[in-house]
Amino acid sequence: MPHKLIAGNWKMNGLKGAGRELARDLAARARSAAPDCDLLVCPPAQLLIPVGEALADSPVQLGAQDCHAEASGAHTGDIGAPMLADAGCSHVIVGHSERRSDHGESDAQVRAKAAAAAAAGLVPIVCLGETEAERAAGRALAVIESQLRGSLPERGPVGGGTGPAAAGPVVAYEPVWAIGTGKTATAGDIAEAHGHIRGLLREILGRSAGDSVRILYGGSVKPDNAAEILAVEDVDGALVGGASLKADDFWAIGASCP
Repeated sequence: MPHKLIAGNWKMNGLKGAGRELARDLAARARSAAPDCDLLVCPPAQLLIPVGEALADSPVQLGAQDCHAEASGAHTGDIGAPMLADAGCSHVIVGHSERRSDHGESDAQVRAKAAAAAAAGLVPIVCLGETEAERAAGRALAVIESQLRGSLPERGPVGGGTGPAAAGPVVAYEPVWAIGTGKTATAGDIAEAHGHIRGLLREILGRSAGDSVRILYGGSVKPDNAAEILAVEDVDGALVGGASLKADDFWAIGASCP
């Protein structure tokens, strides 16, 4: 398994000046003393170019928050995966719960976006997770399984050649009730969910390919709980929301990688 991946999802936050400064801060830290993990930031679309320029020649990678299932066409307001690759992105988040709820995205749509990302040479970060009501009803693992089977690209490791996408997709488990709420799943909850996802990946992709997929945990990850979360078996990194908007906090989470 490669280094853990710490991915920052800036969501709909940041103007050009502040975004550039945050990226410059992270890039400078990473150039001088990179932590023992892979770092990725996913700013809003209008910040991709200035943030990418600020990250140039640093170990910090650039990602996007969404892409369209089509490479180009009459889709006003959307952005194609080849455009993201052209902007310097290596990864793109697809199927985040906020996209699923705010825009009604289905598993089939998420799968199509993930496939489009892979075809463009990007690594899709496929998000899934249950609501609080679904967990209370004892359906958490069933929901996770349904979303994974419906959202994962049909093939295993995706893309071609030796680019980032050749390593395959990334899966991000984010219990919806823990996103931006301050609530965090217990280590036992996380271990159960990630173990279930790992078993499904082995079943769907085969053992070797299934073991190579990085599974991130997301949901109120902060410097004070990152070490405990990242030490859980089958947790291969974190998808960080609010804490990724502060350089000190995001850096501290990266430094928590075992």
